Amino acid sequence: MKKFLTMMALTLGSTSLMSLSALHAAELKPDMEAAKGKVAMCIGCHGIPDYRTAFPEVYHVPKIGGQNAKYIENALKEYAKGDRKFQTMHGIAATLTDQDIVDIAAYYAAQTASTPVNPQK
Repeated sequence: MKKFLTMMALTLGSTSLMSLSALHAAELKPDMEAAKGKVAMCIGCHGIPDYRTAFPEVYHVPKIGGQNAKYIENALKEYAKGDRKFQTMHGIAATLTDQDIVDIAAYYAAQTASTPVNPQK
């Protein structure tokens, strides 16, 4: 019985933590002004037409202007966790806060593929 109660407490505790995490993420509102300063590291690759990286492998870097914000958020979180494999993106995404991710995703979602690089800065 004691093991059962312990397992129930752990299950309920982890469920509560996941709910709090989801609630926290739902509360975050994009700050477009703050995003302007956060995208500098993105522009170096994603802002160059037809850019290809040479390290750690040759990779065609996509333009992300106009991409769905939720897609960008999910991609950055997957890179941060290592679920998506690209060392450069992992290194960048792992340093981002949840607010950074929301801001960057909203910034790029508001653009189109033809929007000039960081036009509002």
